[in-house]
Amino acid sequence: MQADAHLRGFGGFHGGLALALLTSAMREHAPGLELQSVTGRFDRPVDPGFTVGSSLVRAGRTLSVVRAHAQSEKGTAIEASAVFARRGESTWQAVSPAPPAAPGPEECEVFAIPAEFVPIATSMEIRPVGTARPYAGGPEPELIAWVRLVEDDEAPDLLRFVLLMDALAPSYAAVLSALAVVPTVELTVRPGPGLAGAASPWILLRATTRAAGPDGWVDEQVDAWGADGTHLGSAQQLRVVRAV
Repeated sequence: MQADAHLRGFGGFHGGLALALLTSAMREHAPGLELQSVTGRFDRPVDPGFTVGSSLVRAGRTLSVVRAHAQSEKGTAIEASAVFARRGESTWQAVSPAPPAAPGPEECEVFAIPAEFVPIATSMEIRPVGTARPYAGGPEPELIAWVRLVEDDEAPDLLRFVLLMDALAPSYAAVLSALAVVPTVELTVRPGPGLAGAASPWILLRATTRAAGPDGWVDEQVDAWGADGTHLGSAQQLRVVRAV
């Protein structure tokens, strides 16, 4: 595969897209099962011309575990693992976070990210909710925005969802007033049962820094809702702040 320039995020191949590619490869080892969780660890930037390998770790009656990796000339760039399972019976009480109060995407202005900083941003439309913006020196490390892919009007399927869960700038950047990179070291995405019923291309994302240490390590939580308020799933990111 080619890590083309227009698919790069801030400083490297877009992490959400890379994890979506690995998820696609892992899904082939678990036919008929649904993704419960996928985690990618980003060991180094992905070079152009990388290859993807995947293998089945465990196949049980109710769940399977699969691993994958992205390999480039310099070695392994990304290591990933995923849990797939059969859909269970709807016998238990569901619990999910409520969406934040937000006007519809048509009432929010487009936030244009310069393509020279994040080339893949040209494939997404981002409409922030509220006043928080990256690198604006705000009071809270949180970003809320409506996000969609611009190439079609399809509701997010599994792979689109994995990609979009990494669409926003790092939430920690909302409290920064000077430019710094906050790359992803580890990304976990957990689709929710509501994703199967998504009908709109828009998803509402809320990214919140739950904790950040003085050494720059950031623990981030991301939640997603559909246009009707249904919780679509969540993600966790381990990031680290680095001076430019």
